[in-house]
Amino acid sequence: MRESSLALPGKRAWLGGRRVTLGLLLVAGVIAAWVVRLDPRVLIADAQWHQLGKFLSAAFSPALVYEDPTPARDGVFLREIGEAIYLTLVYAAGAIGLSVIGGVAFGLAGSTRAWLGLARPVGVWRKVAWLGFTCVRAVMTLLRSVHEIVWAIVFLQALGAVPLAAVIAIAIPYSATLGKVFSELIDEASPEIAETLRANGASVVQVYVFGLLPTVFPDVLAYLFYRFECGLRSAAVLGFFGAPTLGYYLALSWGERHYHEVWAYLYALLALIVAVDTWGGVVRRRLTTRSES
Repeated sequence: MRESSLALPGKRAWLGGRRVTLGLLLVAGVIAAWVVRLDPRVLIADAQWHQLGKFLSAAFSPALVYEDPTPARDGVFLREIGEAIYLTLVYAAGAIGLSVIGGVAFGLAGSTRAWLGLARPVGVWRKVAWLGFTCVRAVMTLLRSVHEIVWAIVFLQALGAVPLAAVIAIAIPYSATLGKVFSELIDEASPEIAETLRANGASVVQVYVFGLLPTVFPDVLAYLFYRFECGLRSAAVLGFFGAPTLGYYLALSWGERHYHEVWAYLYALLALIVAVDTWGGVVRRRLTTRSES
């Protein structure tokens, strides 16, 4: 009896929730592969391996000059990379700047503490507060569920290939994402400061801006640097739709099969991401050191 009772938990553990979930995911993956008709024989086509070999071999010798200069691309290749890096930074910084404004607003409007804790609604107003909170969270979910590429297509069609279209396309989903993170950080923050300010007559907005946001500033800043890195990649990708960032020139070189130029742009983007990540790490360490001291 004892051996059977000891074996039963083992069997239950083997059929635990995690293994069942992994098994279901595996089955779903196999079914999906069958539905979309994944054919591994495509990978062994000679033409595919030949092009892949040329692309990978070019990684060891990125271009420093144009592989095949034309009148339309007559100029200095490295200067073009520098201008593309600069514009990628500008587009990303502009988008993040707008996203911070939207994220701060969504952070307050999407916080349960703001609607129910600080405002302290009673009676029917509590139901109104829940309705307002639910609507704001639904809007945030909708905005961040649509990828910035889709927003870019919409705004490029409406505004044309202007910088504002690309910046807004990135800023819209990023604002909702930042708002979700900010609201959750605010809800998880210590309530003592907020309650003290509220008891002394501060408004909900004043408590949020001067009491709650400063307490979570290190976490907010760390996440902002991460979103800035994502913004750089998004700005580069939007170059495929006409924005003069690294992606625009990368698409031109890829279309002409100038793989050495492609790797030069990829390395430039990698260097840009690494530089921003290093900068963010330095700033976070300084903030941590100051807070500890």
